[in-house]
Amino acid sequence: MNGKKGSFEINIPSAPKAKQPGMGKKSDEGSFSCRRCIWDFWDFYKEDSSRVIFSLKVGLAVLLVSLLILFRAPYEVFGNNIIWSILTVAIMFEYTVGATFNRGFNRALGSLLAGILAIGVAQVALCTGRVAEPFIIGGSIFLIGAITSFMKLWPSLVPYEYGFRVVLFTYCLIIVSGYRMGTPITTAMDRLYSIAIGGFVAVFVNVLVFPIWAGEQLHKELVDSFGSVADSLEECVKKYLEDDGSDHPEFAKTVMDEFPDEPAYRKCRATLNSSAKLDSLANSAKWEPPHGRFRHFFYPWSEYVKVGAVLRYCAYEVMALHGVLHSEIQAPYNLRITFQAEIQEATTQAAELVRSLGEDISYMNKTLKTSLLKRVHSSTERLQREIDMHSYLFTSNYDPSDSSSKSLTKLSRTFSYTVSDNSAELEKTGVEPKLNPPSESYHEMMRKQSRRLHSWPSREVDAFEEEGGVGTELIPHMKALDSTAALSLATFTSLLIEFVARLDHLVEAVDELSRMARFKHEGI
Repeated sequence: MNGKKGSFEINIPSAPKAKQPGMGKKSDEGSFSCRRCIWDFWDFYKEDSSRVIFSLKVGLAVLLVSLLILFRAPYEVFGNNIIWSILTVAIMFEYTVGATFNRGFNRALGSLLAGILAIGVAQVALCTGRVAEPFIIGGSIFLIGAITSFMKLWPSLVPYEYGFRVVLFTYCLIIVSGYRMGTPITTAMDRLYSIAIGGFVAVFVNVLVFPIWAGEQLHKELVDSFGSVADSLEECVKKYLEDDGSDHPEFAKTVMDEFPDEPAYRKCRATLNSSAKLDSLANSAKWEPPHGRFRHFFYPWSEYVKVGAVLRYCAYEVMALHGVLHSEIQAPYNLRITFQAEIQEATTQAAELVRSLGEDISYMNKTLKTSLLKRVHSSTERLQREIDMHSYLFTSNYDPSDSSSKSLTKLSRTFSYTVSDNSAELEKTGVEPKLNPPSESYHEMMRKQSRRLHSWPSREVDAFEEEGGVGTELIPHMKALDSTAALSLATFTSLLIEFVARLDHLVEAVDELSRMARFKHEGI
């Protein structure tokens, strides 16, 4: 009640602000994406911690060069041309020491050549007078641009492509700025000094502050590839022998997920795509001085590339085995386990040999592989003999004799006993036995039953024959499928034997590398 008589004041509390739908969901999604981004950065760091070191080194090099501008004394000496030092550091500084030396060589040679050409052309243009000077400078720019662009496409000069690019933009900037300032020689010399300072700072920081050597990277990359191929081989064979077809996921979904249950497969696939990386690391390692375990000049880095090529030659067979593992037509499970011991032994021996070769490269030892090779060859020969002795298993007319076939025999005996007993009882009662003609013969029924039991993935023959009513025409087609399924195992074993055959070339390549790189000799 307020001051006026007969009047009332009613205070209605304001309704709380309604929470807009989706606001909480958006905030949750934002926090989840931020958390996921942090984890991605962490995984990226754990994969190679040298990336953080490289980033900090670049920041340090740029800071050191920037001090020449921040302090007045060096800035008064070089003027605005000192900015070229920062540009040189940003362009020259590479991930590895060898790549930095390579880039620095191209930068220094290109800048020196461009400076000499710019000074010569500027002097000629000055002698011709103010009228012809711009035409001579413009014509020289056109010629330099055309010649350098053509030369960097020459196959033998492709490694120096960056040097030709440096010649082009350095020449253009020097001669144009010199024309406007009227002192081309002074401008060219100041910029060359600035480029030299930037190059020196880049090399100094990259070599002396936690250096990242391309040779070490190449060595580690090749050793990891050996382990990836061996792991993928064992993983593929183990999955092939243990898979009974009970869990057969959709192939398209498995491919899109990149086979999540096969981590070694992804590593082996990365080995197949490592050719360009190995070539790049080998080219950078050639520029590095002796360091660490690589203490002599003219180290055979090209042999690492050759060994990697032979290893990829073996990895192709592993990928082919992986293709058979995930093929649509599979050999029956009971047929695969028939040769399980021989396949497993050959796989184990081959993987052990590949890992031993990788360890020799890792520890830089030269060991004799005669005993390992003999064991691999003997296990593979046993596998071939088993396949030759049991070649009848791969024919479409053969039904494997196992517990299921024994059950079929027992079923046939029971069926014959029942028919004979019923006939005897009917004869005693004087009733002529009348048997309805069977819709299909007994042998045909047994054939279908055997096909259901021994096919993988399981196929119902009746569904094919009843659909459309043309079962007779489909019989040859089904026999072809059975023989193809059996031959799938022959394909798998032949690929495994081919992998072992290619290991001989891999052993020879590693021996050549150990000889040229002067590995320590150790006998087995």
